[in-house]
Amino acid sequence: MFHQYNPQSSVWGNMNWAHATSPDLIHWQHEPIAISPTPDGPDQDGVFSGSAVLDQGKVAMIYTGVAPPANDAAATLRDGVHTWRETQCLAVAQDDDLRTWKKLHDPVIAAPPLGLAVTGFRDPVVWREGDAWMLALGSGVKGSGGMILLYTSTDLRNWKYLHPLLEGSIAATNGTNPVDNGEMWECPDFFPLGDKHVVLISTMGKVLWKVGTYAKQRFTTEKEGVVDWGAYYAAKTQLDKDGNRILWGWIPERRPDVDLLAAGWAGVMSLPRALWLSPANELQMEVIGAAKQLRNTHAGIDRRMKSIERQNALEALRIRNLAAEIRLELHPNDGDCSLNLQSEDGHDFAAISCVNKLSGRELTVNGVTASLSGQADSPLSLQLYLDGSVLEVFANQTTAVTARIYKAPATALCLKVGGKVEIAAFNCWQMKPISKDRLTGSMCA
Repeated sequence: MFHQYNPQSSVWGNMNWAHATSPDLIHWQHEPIAISPTPDGPDQDGVFSGSAVLDQGKVAMIYTGVAPPANDAAATLRDGVHTWRETQCLAVAQDDDLRTWKKLHDPVIAAPPLGLAVTGFRDPVVWREGDAWMLALGSGVKGSGGMILLYTSTDLRNWKYLHPLLEGSIAATNGTNPVDNGEMWECPDFFPLGDKHVVLISTMGKVLWKVGTYAKQRFTTEKEGVVDWGAYYAAKTQLDKDGNRILWGWIPERRPDVDLLAAGWAGVMSLPRALWLSPANELQMEVIGAAKQLRNTHAGIDRRMKSIERQNALEALRIRNLAAEIRLELHPNDGDCSLNLQSEDGHDFAAISCVNKLSGRELTVNGVTASLSGQADSPLSLQLYLDGSVLEVFANQTTAVTARIYKAPATALCLKVGGKVEIAAFNCWQMKPISKDRLTGSMCA
């Protein structure tokens, strides 16, 4: 795994590509930083996002480098704080452990297509298509909306612009940062899934998915939605050794920089999620099965238990160390139900509810509301993964909300279920830490 990292501080800036390795996508070990800015190079002000591919037995990275523009017309990034020139750069691994990299001196894509007044020009995703390499690049046009630019190459070094792979509509609001109003699409990803193709884009604080048809190097959207309604951004996928499509996302902070500086760290990666399409071509997801190895002590109830036994088992449950996996199947009688994680003295840690409205069902996690498919009285399947300040919530495998919770309960957590609802199944596992140095307390993740 390569990820954005500032080795000098726990706030954003001085972007490098950090490096970590894992045998199972769950247990990770930090490696030396892979790519750092080169003084006076095209990436002197930051090594931004990109992709790694295998080319003739060697791993090559194509990434966005940022540097001061030679003049105002050459700037591609203006976010109200920075004015930069973005170019696409190439580095090739010199060893099989991917620790040593050799950069090309000049960018492989030095400027946007002529005639486009872009609002950004970054985050390439690269794939093989027949005898050619293809590259999709996050961008946008002022006054028009986000856009993904499509390129082709035979050697990863010489790229030809083709046309937009996908275009958005005009932004709905004004603002100095085009990402915030939808005039810029960051961190695109593009991949086949089932008999369709999927586009992921990050904009306006969310990761959006679009499912559709890809033919003659053009994409047509047929269905779309939100990958995760909470603290989740810059998503990227890979194939695992069995050919499953695995999704990774960055879980950003929701606290001031002064708290990040005090903590000494910022940002975490989500648990890896397996992706597939429903019969209706909706994007489905769940945490990969390898995460089950983190399960520790278990408590649960099922249909065979008497009502009083279920109630006693639920009241006896305690979640300790802010580390647990919880799975419930709820059958609402009137459509509305709630789930609360509380300290033993009754203080809420996390509040989850399912409410029916005229527009459809809604799932709310600590004040963040998401659309939820299904009828008012249809079953609700919930999976929760709690790790310190991170709570990843999945409902019916179609809706996800990731919450950040910066408070440490004084006691272990209890679980309260509210509403006219039958608990058809409930399982809770304490989770074992992934590493020995897992952070703990109110600022943990």
